[in-house]
Amino acid sequence: MQLAVFVVEDNAEIQENLVEALEELTCVKVVGGTGTEEGALEWLAAHLDWDMLIVDLFLKGGSGMRLVQRAQRVRPEQKIIVFSNYVNAGVRKRCAQLGVDAVFDKSTEIDALVDYCSHLCTQMGAQAALAPEHPTGGPP
Repeated sequence: MQLAVFVVEDNAEIQENLVEALEELTCVKVVGGTGTEEGALEWLAAHLDWDMLIVDLFLKGGSGMRLVQRAQRVRPEQKIIVFSNYVNAGVRKRCAQLGVDAVFDKSTEIDALVDYCSHLCTQMGAQAALAPEHPTGGPP
């Protein structure tokens, strides 16, 4: 099982390093990325099968905070994560009010983000193991 992740990060080096770390250390498969709010909204409108959206708050175009307000989840298990250099108590509170699942500071909490993704991978694997092999639930 892989966790389909879309990354919204305008710094190419940070995005590359984040993708590399998550794909190497967890079951994450990054399925796309952009550096703008509108680019992310366009991608989300065309792709409903994502598992996690990782969003920086300050983007080349638009706002990560506005993006998390506008992002539509089609399944309750889809996660929206904020990953930013500008994390403080006020940001965490506002993100919680908007339904963000977790907030991580880029400069100090990359390991915590990796751990969070690893935990989700473990959960996905356990759920898949419990799922019936046949969608009807009947015998083969």
